[in-house]
Amino acid sequence: QVQLVESGGGLVEAGGSLRLSCVTSGSIFSINGMGWYRQAPGKQRELVAFIPSGGAPNYADSVKGRFTISRDNAKNTVNLQMNGLKPEDTAVYYCNALLQMRSNDPSRVYWGKGTLVTVSS
Repeated sequence: QVQLVESGGGLVEAGGSLRLSCVTSGSIFSINGMGWYRQAPGKQRELVAFIPSGGAPNYADSVKGRFTISRDNAKNTVNLQMNGLKPEDTAVYYCNALLQMRSNDPSRVYWGKGTLVTVSS
């Protein structure tokens, strides 16, 4: 069983900052990448940022220069520092992990339940 638990969402004024964190727990052999997606009301879920193991992070164009993703491999956590928040960043933010539970398993995608970020104008 694998669990991803997000924290750090909330209400912030435009221009403010929030830091999201996600902890992955359970029977895990290897985490091959972790990231954040978001889904605004009435819209499809979209990539915010993703950081593969041993690779450089990639960001959605809309958040480049404002958001920073980081991983703590020892703690199986991924963080998202969000600065310069805009009302259009309002969404439910989901943590995502690409991982193997056992050495012979293929990599699978796992999701957290999401945390709400609301940016007021």
